Amino acid sequence: MADPVNAPIPSNPIQPAEATTPARQHVVALVDDDRNILTALSIGLHAEGFATRVYADAETALKALLENPPDLAIFDVKMPRMDGLALLKALRTQSSLPVIFLTSKDQELDEALGLALGADDYIAKPFSQRLLVARIRAILRRSELTRLPPEQNAEVEVPDPIARGRLSLDPARHQVTWEGRPVSLTVTEFLILEALALRPGIVKSRNQLMDAAYSDDVYVDDRTIDSHIKRLRRKFRAVDPEFAAIDTLYGAGYSFADG
Repeated sequence: MADPVNAPIPSNPIQPAEATTPARQHVVALVDDDRNILTALSIGLHAEGFATRVYADAETALKALLENPPDLAIFDVKMPRMDGLALLKALRTQSSLPVIFLTSKDQELDEALGLALGADDYIAKPFSQRLLVARIRAILRRSELTRLPPEQNAEVEVPDPIARGRLSLDPARHQVTWEGRPVSLTVTEFLILEALALRPGIVKSRNQLMDAAYSDDVYVDDRTIDSHIKRLRRKFRAVDPEFAAIDTLYGAGYSFADG
């Protein structure tokens, strides 16, 4: 196995225009024991304007994440010695740093545990680079809103919490409860549920839900939306076995039953 990569890959220096002040560059930490994945992700994120720090060893990454926190971290789930779930558990004792997991398909048990530990989203391999970037930007927007001091929050248009019967959603903080009990959702699942709950009783087509949950340049097929709906129902039924608030109109789409 190649020696662990435990040092940042430097970004190419870019000289800002003289008359403008460049925006602060967001820093994303990548933790994976596969050097090829680290390199590919780092190059792709640099192209999208992010700075990266890469780590092939979770224990080294934990120390660095706590001593010099980035804006967001991406963990592979399956790593030797300390895996991504153990890394997140250790991190959460001292930090609320936003975290995205990269995982193989059909690892729903790992996903449930990761979200319970405080992961912000899951992306299954193989994945689209554009999808990953879209999820990173969505999480960073939400994270920055929650960190703003009250006087600055007043100047930013923050979406109001949504209450629909037993359902409560807080878009600014990415929090969901059903009958007062928390439900852990990924960013994608939250955006789909929010689109349905904003207009209860109105059927949303799969295309409309795709538009709500994905950026314009990310393509997903109908089955992706169906899979998200199944997972949403499963997660709500874990806290309420009688949950039936998401209706299916076959051939048309889905709606939220306010009640």
